[in-house]
Amino acid sequence: MRTHRPLIRTTWAAAGLAVLLTLSACGGSEEAAKPQELSETEHNKADVAFATDMIQHHAQAMSMVDLTMDRDLEPEVQELADAIRAAQSPEIETMSGWLQEWGEEVPSTMRDHVNGGHEGHGDEDSSMSDSMAGMDHDMPGMMSAEDMDTLENASDAEFSDMWLEMMIEHHKGAVEMSETEQDEGRFKPAVDLAGTIIESQSTEIDTMEKLLG
Repeated sequence: MRTHRPLIRTTWAAAGLAVLLTLSACGGSEEAAKPQELSETEHNKADVAFATDMIQHHAQAMSMVDLTMDRDLEPEVQELADAIRAAQSPEIETMSGWLQEWGEEVPSTMRDHVNGGHEGHGDEDSSMSDSMAGMDHDMPGMMSAEDMDTLENASDAEFSDMWLEMMIEHHKGAVEMSETEQDEGRFKPAVDLAGTIIESQSTEIDTMEKLLG
């Protein structure tokens, strides 16, 4: 037995070294996985993508809100629609300003086509599918042209529940996009806006789910 003790000690020493190396490697991975430092002035590609996509996403939500006009809605649903308009219109302006400051293109939206950049119904002869020509439909929660036409043409009896169901899906997409910005963005105001969107739209999702009952 005495002749084997040096071998045992060597084996345990090697095992200990392996553990230390593993821990060191793990520490390095954790260091690499740390989020990048936020900046009040610098931005990255994730910030540009967030602003560009969220402008279009918000614009579609605003078009869905426009469709509540002249509808006989429950007061709670109308209050929610008004709240969405009040929150998202200024956010669109804020994100458009960022893109202009960064020398990036401000995307065209379906509301530009329907309203000519103004609030209200716009051209009654223009369908929702016409207004969505060239829009990006691949964002999370984004409605298709067919979805928007179906909502626009829904009877008063069908409209409210359909609007709530579609807006819930739309809000969940906005939350997902905002979570990506929080993980990957560098521009602090954009990351902060993402947090605001997550908080406000998650609350509205809860409200809409209760209204659907």
